Amino acid sequence: MNCGVIINILLILFLLWIVFRRFLPVQGVKQITTTDLKSELKNKGKQFIDVRTPHEFRTRHIKEFKNIPLSKLAHQTSQLSKDQEVFVICQSGMRSLKASKVLKKQGFKNITNIKGGMNTWP
Repeated sequence: MNCGVIINILLILFLLWIVFRRFLPVQGVKQITTTDLKSELKNKGKQFIDVRTPHEFRTRHIKEFKNIPLSKLAHQTSQLSKDQEVFVICQSGMRSLKASKVLKKQGFKNITNIKGGMNTWP
């Protein structure tokens, strides 16, 4: 093999690795479905955060959830308790996964991502 082919193969493998890592669950973040979420909503000792935009939130949301858009989350974590479990939801589960990473970096230990987000809420 010539050098150009090897470089192209390595570049493709690197790009695949980046894409694959982006969709992996965050280590130490629990993943639950919206079906599992229903029983958790009754627990007053937990925090529920919706990281969608204010417009998306106003259009349709779960009443127990507080809206903190993903774009503002890193600067508003002081509104949350690190001692209580945080449940994070968005429209499809992608932004809430990013939000889980933000919370993890800020020192939150008990984080749960809602897989499928509002798209799977009945």
